Amino acid sequence: MASICPCGKLSRWADVRNASWVDDYAAVTKGRRVTAGLLNGRRVAAAVVPSLPGRERKTPAVDRLAPATSLALYCQQHCPVQITLSIRLQYKFIAKMIPNGYLMFEDESFMDSTVAKMNALRKSGQFCDVRLQVCGHELMAHRAVLACCSPFLFEIFNGDAEPHGVSHVKFEDLNPDAMEILLNYAYTAQLKADKELVKDVYSAAKRLKMERVKQICGDYLLSKMDHQSAITYRHFASSMGDGRLLRKIDGYIQEHLLEISEQDDFLKLPRLKLEVMLEDNLSLPSNGKLYSKVLNWVQRSLWENGEPLERLMEEVQTLYYSADHKLHDGSELEGQAQVFGSDDDHIQLVQKKAPRESLQRQTSSSSSGTISPGLAVTLCKHEWKYIASEKTPGNIYLCLAVLNGMLTPPPAKEHELRAAPQGTRGAAADPPCITPASGLGTAELDGRLIAAGGYNREECLRTVECYDPKTDRWTFIAPMRTPRARFQMAVLMDQLYVMGGSNGHSDELSCGETYSPQVDEWTQVPELRTNRCNAGVCALNNILYVVGGSDPCGQKGLKNCDAFDPVTKTWNNCAPLNTRRHQAAVCKLGGFMYVIGGAESWNCLNTERGVAVHEGKLFVVGGFDGTRALRCVEMYDPARCEWRMLGSMTSARSNAGVVVLGGTIWAVGGFDGNDFLNSMEVYDPSTDEWSPCVEAFTD
Repeated sequence: MASICPCGKLSRWADVRNASWVDDYAAVTKGRRVTAGLLNGRRVAAAVVPSLPGRERKTPAVDRLAPATSLALYCQQHCPVQITLSIRLQYKFIAKMIPNGYLMFEDESFMDSTVAKMNALRKSGQFCDVRLQVCGHELMAHRAVLACCSPFLFEIFNGDAEPHGVSHVKFEDLNPDAMEILLNYAYTAQLKADKELVKDVYSAAKRLKMERVKQICGDYLLSKMDHQSAITYRHFASSMGDGRLLRKIDGYIQEHLLEISEQDDFLKLPRLKLEVMLEDNLSLPSNGKLYSKVLNWVQRSLWENGEPLERLMEEVQTLYYSADHKLHDGSELEGQAQVFGSDDDHIQLVQKKAPRESLQRQTSSSSSGTISPGLAVTLCKHEWKYIASEKTPGNIYLCLAVLNGMLTPPPAKEHELRAAPQGTRGAAADPPCITPASGLGTAELDGRLIAAGGYNREECLRTVECYDPKTDRWTFIAPMRTPRARFQMAVLMDQLYVMGGSNGHSDELSCGETYSPQVDEWTQVPELRTNRCNAGVCALNNILYVVGGSDPCGQKGLKNCDAFDPVTKTWNNCAPLNTRRHQAAVCKLGGFMYVIGGAESWNCLNTERGVAVHEGKLFVVGGFDGTRALRCVEMYDPARCEWRMLGSMTSARSNAGVVVLGGTIWAVGGFDGNDFLNSMEVYDPSTDEWSPCVEAFTD
């Protein structure tokens, strides 16, 4: 191709295409010298043309140098002339001498070419040291590459008994095609998936803890969501426990509820119909408050009255809104205030059913620590959620909500409680901890067990629950101001303190709050100087200490130790830890503060997560050893300066809350490696045995 500069002086630029490139970036062809180098820090190409009257000059190109690129060459006095260079670059690097004599070398193509070769080796099965068994399909790869991309696989490889052998990892519930897509991404940084496979890729990325891929797949699903698919997508997001995705989908549903309510998936949802009656001088509260009161009434009906949810759906339920702004069952109206009947307000509450997988988990055997079938009607606060509502013609309100996370819970009449011998702890089938959660905060306050916040696969929680061993009942107290998990809680001067934690949005918190049982209210306290989660919290000598924790990036532990004075409401620095730690167990004993276990970054420090003090001894309960959740329990006797193994728990638990209550040790919630637990168990030091606080129902 030949091009002539408009000035008529420079011609035959096409000859540049025939240049051959050498190490010094220069080539000479037809009397022209073409070079490549740096111009203002940017890689460019330039040409020097033969001497012409007043016009021999260097003319830089504006594009980065690359094979088969288009460069604009200027004649400096006239318009640029576009030519196309089709040059096979034999060398593409930057090398230069610096004054001290060292050679600085950067091969820009090395990473791409090396990774491409490794991917070719993977596909041919060469030098592979890991075999992934995915639903009968075998995929081979290199352990080092996968460990860099997947924290889940890193933990598995790091715990291999034979680190120099071939690792075998089995996945029975993932799509082999989705796993192959993730392997290609790990080697090439390119994610290519058919739209039908995006959900499967998301599921696989979630299992492998590849957060970036999970987010990209979630954003793709959101971009494809419409009125017809919104309910289906919400089922999927709920089954994946993706709080971020759920919030965005719920926001979409709130904006388009009327259109969504006309779709088949919506019309198939179970319905609970309510009729609300008012006194003449009253009006219904705003939507949010109204539906909150309705959900509270349904909860009371399920637990206090033993009504199964499916029975409530059989007929219209009549409620009465009283002058004290509470909803009451219509059966309580006999002989009470006159109500109107012609202009009744109706609420049509559409229940959001839970995915089958979630339902099966909730109805599994209680011996694993999850909810037994008979406890399917047990209140789970996080599963009661108002999503969206609209007022329709005829004074009818349409509301979409999650009710107990289940479509049709088993009728209570199919099960009966097992009688418990008098004085036998744990034999009665009383309500477990209401909210399945891990990373929750626990403490003993006025002889009661307090469980706050935590994470339940879907979101971080604000809820706070109180267990009274005298009545053997769980009740809710005022929720925290901020949702949080992965935090510890301490009692200081008869008040609860929570500091830091995580809010479920990849944000570590610096905020804190304190709870006053006298007024049932949480108030803010001055923020920590550093955002952190997984920090230890301990009250000692009327000072609150916050020890260690994860840095804002969540990549490594901290040495920081801060002290809060509740009188002056100020924070002060303390001596730092000797070792970086997060997820450490912290407690006081004999005027000293003990910091036990935890992790530096990737490596666990022989940690068992929960800790409590009883009769002058430390009890360290459950935890995670880098590969699995633990059931084991150890006790430290400072008088003898020795550790001793005790009886193991009935369920493995990491991130469980541990408190001393009534001379016994209670382990609450946690994560067993598969499920977030809503059960608790109690340790009797006199028998060295753990007993579950909930027995299975019998038919």
